[in-house]
Amino acid sequence: MDQHLCLFVCGDVMTGRGIDQILPHPGDPRLYEPYVHDARDYLRLAHAAHGPIQRPVAEDYIWGEALEEVGAADVRIINLETDITTSGSYWPGKEVHYRMNPQNIGCLTAAGIDCCALANNHVLDWGYEGLAETLAALDQAGIKHAGAGRNMEEAGSPAVLDAAGKGRVLVFSFGSVTSGIPFQWAAGRNRPGVNLLEDLSDQTGRRVAAKMHEAKGSGDLVVASIHWGGNWGYEVPEAQVRFAHRLIEEGVDLVHGHSSHHVKALEVYRDRPILYGCGDLLTDYEGIRGHEAYRGDLGILYFVRMDPSQGGLIELRLVPMQIRRFQLRQAAPADVQWVQRTLNREAERFDTTVFLNLDNSLSVHPQSEV
Repeated sequence: MDQHLCLFVCGDVMTGRGIDQILPHPGDPRLYEPYVHDARDYLRLAHAAHGPIQRPVAEDYIWGEALEEVGAADVRIINLETDITTSGSYWPGKEVHYRMNPQNIGCLTAAGIDCCALANNHVLDWGYEGLAETLAALDQAGIKHAGAGRNMEEAGSPAVLDAAGKGRVLVFSFGSVTSGIPFQWAAGRNRPGVNLLEDLSDQTGRRVAAKMHEAKGSGDLVVASIHWGGNWGYEVPEAQVRFAHRLIEEGVDLVHGHSSHHVKALEVYRDRPILYGCGDLLTDYEGIRGHEAYRGDLGILYFVRMDPSQGGLIELRLVPMQIRRFQLRQAAPADVQWVQRTLNREAERFDTTVFLNLDNSLSVHPQSEV
């Protein structure tokens, strides 16, 4: 029996708007965006780009060819950028609002999702009512969550995942204002909201790392899931690098970064992986023009195989996917090679190399093996 623990992580999963409209129970399509006022318009754009989608689809449809890969992991963690709510109380002054009908929660359970990171810039799109309904829907479905809650204590507490007799995984979720999270979304002592980082200073890094270390038991793996940075561009600011390094130095086993709409650099630091920007995985962006050079249509499944007794990285395996008709499909060999070249270019500053495998996946190995 393999005693190594395999974690599946990915970037943003946006099952609202257009995707919600193809699922078995489409919610109210009304939107309050500057240019689009009906979620079905995103479906029409996808139709125009790649052909019609026969509705309704099965609950597992959106995962497509990723389903078997994801199912093989011991623990599955996503950044959920969608409220699960019927609330109509959208957050004023915000241009984009994602929501999925709670009756469509099966699209997450169908993939065996164990944990949703919620400290992001969409978790309060539909106000405190939307957040409360999201938490209740996840609880009812048996999906753990971290990063947002009914108060500061709940938002800052980890999701504790049992990994099939291989130990526990503790997931802490943090948000940064650099990703567009409003300051007023920060959870308070008696106020719902997000587990918002004050800044990315060394002092803040030490403080949050100490809290994670306090919760970590023998054999536990600790994941810091962080929503930071803008949507487009490959730059990884030095503040993010220093913050991630500090977390690893203080005992965190994986830094799971997201917010960018495309894949960004990754690093193996002290035999622990740092994913600075995982990119989007599931969105309704098909047919939207602009930023094509970043290849936001290519999503990545990240499989982090670690030794729970030591916490060290055994292998980081990346499976590039492409979204077509709101469904994940295996990326073509030429696209996989594009991802490899892009990652190697961006990871050069970190002395990290991405290798191409015979099965059209990519791998990163511990520094001692490179």
